[in-house]
Amino acid sequence: MSNPFVHIELSTTDIDRARKFYGELFQWKLVDVPMGEMMYTMIQVGEGVGGGMMPSPDKSAPSRWLCFVDVSDVAAGLERAKSLGATVVQEKTPIPGNGFFGVIVDPTGAALGLVEHN
Repeated sequence: MSNPFVHIELSTTDIDRARKFYGELFQWKLVDVPMGEMMYTMIQVGEGVGGGMMPSPDKSAPSRWLCFVDVSDVAAGLERAKSLGATVVQEKTPIPGNGFFGVIVDPTGAALGLVEHN
């Protein structure tokens, strides 16, 4: 399948509480990785799609999960999505040592991340 879901990310208002809850609920292996000035928690699930957790950059927004789809070129994917009626809410952004990501909101209001790995 082309363009599979490859990463699922929790942006949360309480990272410590989320780590405790999901770690106990699913016995996920949670590994903290420094990303610039922020600590990012990788979710290692064994088989299947893993993900991550991070403190929400917008403290007024509720905690939420966001799925990411693999693309070969984030900039081109964002442009194509825009041409089909999506709104780009996060332009192409580097992921230190790993590639790039961007986020769209589709014409129905659903958010989706695009990720390009090095």
